[in-house]
Amino acid sequence: MKNKMMNHTICLLLLCGLLQSQTGKAKPAATAPATGQSSGLKLPAYKKVTLKNGVTLLLLEQHKLPIISFSYIVRAGSTSDPKGKEGLASLTAGLLRKGTKTRSSEQISNDLDYIGMTFAANANPDYSGGSAEFIKKDPARAIDLFADVLLNPVFPRDEVAKLQKQRIDGIKSAKDSVQGVMSAYYDAYLFAGHPYGRPAGGDEKSLASITQSDIESFYSANYTPANTILAVAGDFSSAEMERLLNEKLQGWNSKSAKSAPLAQPVAFQGKKLLLIDKPDSTQTYFHIGNVGIARTNPDRVYVNLVNTLFGGRFTSMLNTDLRIKSGLTYGASSSFSRRVAPGSFAITSFTKNATTEKALDMTLDVVKRLHEKGISEEELQSAKNYIKGQFPPTIETSDALAATIADLEFYGLDASDINDLYSKIDSMTVATAQRIIKQYFPEDNLVFVVAGKASEIETPVKKYAPVFEKRSITDPGY
Repeated sequence: MKNKMMNHTICLLLLCGLLQSQTGKAKPAATAPATGQSSGLKLPAYKKVTLKNGVTLLLLEQHKLPIISFSYIVRAGSTSDPKGKEGLASLTAGLLRKGTKTRSSEQISNDLDYIGMTFAANANPDYSGGSAEFIKKDPARAIDLFADVLLNPVFPRDEVAKLQKQRIDGIKSAKDSVQGVMSAYYDAYLFAGHPYGRPAGGDEKSLASITQSDIESFYSANYTPANTILAVAGDFSSAEMERLLNEKLQGWNSKSAKSAPLAQPVAFQGKKLLLIDKPDSTQTYFHIGNVGIARTNPDRVYVNLVNTLFGGRFTSMLNTDLRIKSGLTYGASSSFSRRVAPGSFAITSFTKNATTEKALDMTLDVVKRLHEKGISEEELQSAKNYIKGQFPPTIETSDALAATIADLEFYGLDASDINDLYSKIDSMTVATAQRIIKQYFPEDNLVFVVAGKASEIETPVKKYAPVFEKRSITDPGY
């Protein structure tokens, strides 16, 4: 009963929200570098220190509610997976809380419940990472558990086998519905030969090949203090938090991790199309696009403004034409995946088999209209207002703040990325928008991935690209 009450309390606190308003002030001893401010939006000041063992520590005090949030990043994601072992970084992260040198998986779960604490871990192409959150009542106990999970995992063989099976079954299940694996197929085809083309979660073959020894080796090579960023946001004293973390993490091996530089992906020139045959499908799913932008691209704010109008909101050009006006789909959108190196740009939607050609034609017509007509001053102002209204809530909670400052540190950015956002938005002009459209929204060089019933859609989709490939959804991998 006590545990249930504690968890209920946490839920109420989270619902209330943790952060002061964007115009409030924080009081740490030192601040991260910033280069200007914009009225109405300001990232609370935070302190950056290096622990004795080499961990980069970011401390952001917020005293509205008694909650402390951790966000950590280990500089090794799925691009660090050995070839043929795709999914290794993801499995390693998923197994951290499945047993340590002193706690079983069940004991870890019980301790998390007793403390009223959450812990999550995952991996993406650029890095592995996770989060923890707890009430400030007993931070030493919570930090002890966090440190044990992060520093002392043992990766039990039975837990390895169990998670492998769950992941493989999950991939097979996702292929039954297609929509859940479209991004994996698209990245594999778009980034062919580049690490970004390898599935972060692995596939049926690669996951089955991973051994306990592989996981232990990956952890040992990459989970090191010098390779780790730890961001803490919430109700605590920076000096006391730094002391506690130095104490709890002092036994962590301080060796350096080696990582090879990531090559820049090259945009595809021309058009190519991959058809994924799913004989029982009544709908066609499609991704269209090319290589996009990196997380640090200097035009990233301008790209976001144009994309908001093109496919980034419900009233976007894509969704208006394909859903609202024509009823060809329940949704059409576009997005940029921003990573260390340029990620993907993708237009995504789905439609009935019978309207596949019509939906694809309409999508390309919207792209053509974007290039020919551009956007108006009124449309641009609408996008500016939309982003200014949508963005602030994304950094209001302590967990969001911790994740934000960890992300900034990883990508070599600082508080100006947030503080200068509004002024950057306001500086956008219609002429700039036209340059952005021409530079970042491809019209002639396009990669298509289409999934559906080949016997009904193969003939019409062949017209979209001179390079045509076909494979079955039942084939292992992507």
